[in-house]
Amino acid sequence: MEISMTNPPSRTKDFFASPALSLSLAGVFRGAAAAAASAAEEGEEESVGGSGGGGGRECLDAAVEISSENTGPTRSDEEAEADEEQEDEDADQKGNKKKKRKKYHRHTAEQIKEMEALFKESPHPDENQRQQLSKQLGLAPRQIKFWFQNRRTQIKAIQERHENSLLKTEIEKLQEENRSLRETVKNARCPSCGFVSTTPGDASVTTEDQQLRIENARLKAEIEKLRATLGKFPGGTSSPTSSCSAGNDQDYRSSLDYYTGLFGLEKPRILEVCNAALEELKKMATSGEPLWFRSVETGREILNYDEYVREFSHENMISAGPAGNGLPRRAIEASRDSAVVFVDLPRLVQIFMDVKQWKEMFPFMISKAATVDVISIGEGDTKNGAIQLMFAEVQMLTPMVATREVYFIRFSKQLSPDAWAIVDVSVDKLEENIDASLEKCRKRPSGCIIQDKCNGHCKVIWVEHVECQKSTVHSLYRSIVNSGMAFGAKHWIATLQLQCEMLVFFMATNVPTKDSLGVTTLAGRRSILKLAQRMTSTFCRSVGASSYHTWTKLSTKDGDGIRVASRKNVNDPGEPVGLILCAVCSVWLPVAPTLLFEFLKDETRRNEWDIMYSGNPFISIANLVKSQDRGNSVTVYAPESSESSNNSMWVIQDNCTNSFESLVVYAPVNTTTMQSVITGCDSGGVAVLPSGFSVLPDGLDSRPLVITSSRSDDRSTASPDQGGSLLTVAFQVLANASPAAKLTMESVETVNTLLATTLQRIKTGLQCEDGY
Repeated sequence: MEISMTNPPSRTKDFFASPALSLSLAGVFRGAAAAAASAAEEGEEESVGGSGGGGGRECLDAAVEISSENTGPTRSDEEAEADEEQEDEDADQKGNKKKKRKKYHRHTAEQIKEMEALFKESPHPDENQRQQLSKQLGLAPRQIKFWFQNRRTQIKAIQERHENSLLKTEIEKLQEENRSLRETVKNARCPSCGFVSTTPGDASVTTEDQQLRIENARLKAEIEKLRATLGKFPGGTSSPTSSCSAGNDQDYRSSLDYYTGLFGLEKPRILEVCNAALEELKKMATSGEPLWFRSVETGREILNYDEYVREFSHENMISAGPAGNGLPRRAIEASRDSAVVFVDLPRLVQIFMDVKQWKEMFPFMISKAATVDVISIGEGDTKNGAIQLMFAEVQMLTPMVATREVYFIRFSKQLSPDAWAIVDVSVDKLEENIDASLEKCRKRPSGCIIQDKCNGHCKVIWVEHVECQKSTVHSLYRSIVNSGMAFGAKHWIATLQLQCEMLVFFMATNVPTKDSLGVTTLAGRRSILKLAQRMTSTFCRSVGASSYHTWTKLSTKDGDGIRVASRKNVNDPGEPVGLILCAVCSVWLPVAPTLLFEFLKDETRRNEWDIMYSGNPFISIANLVKSQDRGNSVTVYAPESSESSNNSMWVIQDNCTNSFESLVVYAPVNTTTMQSVITGCDSGGVAVLPSGFSVLPDGLDSRPLVITSSRSDDRSTASPDQGGSLLTVAFQVLANASPAAKLTMESVETVNTLLATTLQRIKTGLQCEDGY
């Protein structure tokens, strides 16, 4: 079946400043629409001092439609005053001193339509636009001016009124969480191992003992899961998952061939769920108003949840309202974005259906991913109709935001010769010990529609629709997480676009000389890019809140939350063998993200923040551009005074930036080793221990309190209420060459000092250390 791939309308009204606000507003407009329609049908003339004037002012607050197209004409007080002044002047000229009875005249439907169309493009028209519209509609320029002023006032009044309502709801939620936490403290018990918390004076159970108990409980759960899975296969038949890993497609074909039900779900029910999710995704990806509105202020598309509920029905849909029946309160995040990516259609479908390639495509966002079971391999090699049960842990590049673990079914379907759909949806009761309805995060029908552009490009429309258990988020990241930006469609599609472009540059054989300075061979270029990619992926795995790590917060005098974690490397050739210590700190800076990224990657200003090499200037040995944006590059630096010394250390630095986030990752490498990589030797066995920076927008401009027609994009600094950057600084050091060694306080203090000093020097270099 072929569907339309046209984009929805690009500019609509900004009734909802954020997805969270849109949910609270959705129900209000159902009654408001009826009120506005009723007002339009009456069409009665109102007098200046009559009772009808009062009713009209009440309707200003109540009778406003959610659509940008007014169903009934509106009339502002300013317009009435303008008409009254004009009629008074006429009366004076005729010598008529008697007060005349004034009548209001509503705008016609055609006039409303034209002014609405201009309002979508420019809520603040200039004088020329008003003059042109005045001639076109036969209205006075002053009437045009007052109509736009009245329209903006209506939107602002609604937004402020419901913003207060939303804040009241947030206060009630925080009060409820506070009461819950008090009860938890009274009866503290570890949910994983059953360990009862001790008093501060009881040192009988150490932190290490608690971690061992938790790990033991987790391993027991894994063993029970494996036993339950193995028990579902008849004797002598291997697991379809293990068969898949062996690469023998003929042996397993589809896991549904071995038993009638998968995790309590019958085959017809699985297919029914997948097909229903596919239909919903297609509508969510291609529909415009009234299902989706585009914010005039931020340009983001916002889901009209009231319309969504009317359009789609779900069994066992969990409410996002107050907790009931023992279920935790849940928040709903919905977002949509689209872009053209530089990759062919079959390759992109293959990436989504291969969990390893999928994880590598999104190294910034996915810390863990696995195919739990292959339900159907699809038709031949095309993956058409393939169904997989998958698990993913989605993260932000900071330990201050909890990861999201989600189980879901992934379904690939060919819609037409040049269009595919990749659908993700969570299903309740996946197996006896995994009930998705009780998970902290579950997916409503999400995914992407992919259309081949016949020139090695694909257009991707991404819909991300999740239902998450509400939890407390650190104040630094509250805005970007609660607005849905952190895990939303824009983040996913910006990462996909960048990774596909870098893949093309990696495979290219005709790279211009200016984009490959210092490297004479194609093998050398690919070896360096491969090392940089592995280095950045290692960095992303090391700084998140994944269960891979156990973070400990250090107390500091300036209040910055520095967190440390250690791990042991025994046999991974990609990292130094021994005990590795990682220290991370996330802070807010009053600097635009683009300016902060430029400062960190500028080699001429590196000595302003890099205390390891501040006394020895660096020179660039090689520079490789890896996308159309020259900000995405890999650079090899050498100390200027020891360029030819085999005993010195060179530095390889990977700069990555897209429309959402930026990274600067670097690691020291032995000079001899780095020289061999540049000549084209395999970099797979080069041990690197990366450090670096992650830069994100703070999300404070995603929910404006006042709608404006323009925003300054060239600001260099910002106040706390204007927005800035979220900077994560991470350092990794080899604390001891022996994996069996214990972590010492001396090592912790050393890396703590290194991080705190670097952060202070960054603030000094950007001139933002005072007052923040």
